Amino acid sequence: MKFRSKSFVFIFKEFKHVLRDRRSLFFLMAQPVMMMLLFGFALSNEVKESNIAVIDQSNDLETIKLIDRFEQSKYFHVAERLTNTNEIDRLFRQGRIRLAIIIHSNFANNLSHLNQGQIQIIADGSDPNTASIATSYLSAILRDYQNELLGDKKLPYSIAVETRMLYNPQLKSAFNFVPGVMTLILMLLGAMMTSVSIVREKEQGSMELLLASPINPIRVVISKAVPYLLLAFLNVVIILFIAVFVLNVPIQGSVFLLLMSSLLFISTTLSLGLFISSVTEQQQVAMFISLIGLLMPALVFSGFMFPIENMPKIMQIISNIVPTRWYYAIVRAIMIKGLGISSIWKECLILAGMTFFFMTLAIKKFKPRLQ
Repeated sequence: MKFRSKSFVFIFKEFKHVLRDRRSLFFLMAQPVMMMLLFGFALSNEVKESNIAVIDQSNDLETIKLIDRFEQSKYFHVAERLTNTNEIDRLFRQGRIRLAIIIHSNFANNLSHLNQGQIQIIADGSDPNTASIATSYLSAILRDYQNELLGDKKLPYSIAVETRMLYNPQLKSAFNFVPGVMTLILMLLGAMMTSVSIVREKEQGSMELLLASPINPIRVVISKAVPYLLLAFLNVVIILFIAVFVLNVPIQGSVFLLLMSSLLFISTTLSLGLFISSVTEQQQVAMFISLIGLLMPALVFSGFMFPIENMPKIMQIISNIVPTRWYYAIVRAIMIKGLGISSIWKECLILAGMTFFFMTLAIKKFKPRLQ
């Protein structure tokens, strides 16, 4: 009985400690609810209102009905009606469409007399999962349309669909996996290593000694980040080496541009780590913020696992302030699509602005402590 009573005392005491620690209580109770709501309602691999381009070379009554069927579907939005196939590549490079549909000439006439119509589907294979889902949805719409045409007739009407995947003809998952993993690794390592390094100096009391030296305090802080900059850059080289020579994922664009963009993103993550270190006093807190606080946003809002355009508007807006979204877009554009600086300068400018913003905040937070 004594053993049981003592056990209940310890259990009750531990409950009191947990209830007093509001931060731990919040993560214990609120985080599961938030994650269930997030993954249940906001995040989905389904294709919703994806922008598509249509080239109607036949322009007859049947093709008009078919295009209306695409538009009425909840999965697609006819964003562009083109007349020239040369415009398709430009729209894919700009990221303005997910699919392009080419309805060949004499579609209705061929259906009536030859019992077969020709349609070509072109998809962005740089995201193989989304491309596969989108083409399957589109094929289902075409099958339903074909079945309606047949009705009770015994004529063998058929719509011949030719599917072509741009940038990734074989739909290799590594084409999506490599940019995504590369983004997450650099984000977590860059922010985590820098934040823990600075806070460690604070806990050990050596930061005051460094700041008391004649060296400019800003130089001290930046010098703490430089080794991690070089180590993270070495990680980029190793990842790219494995991607090219082990996973057979070619770098379609400029290697130099990819490395310089990666260096910019690393600078962004390091400046974020410096900012975290400037507002925390303990290594555990800095590690928690860097690992847990950044992992979920980096994973969700990068576009690596869940298409951003499928998210609710509020989450699409939030994704704009997450650095991984922009770097992931840069890596895909250079590595998979072979695009140049003219296609990624906006993303690079956003990352540069984030780097300046976080670095400025970190320096301002440090200055009062140094006076």
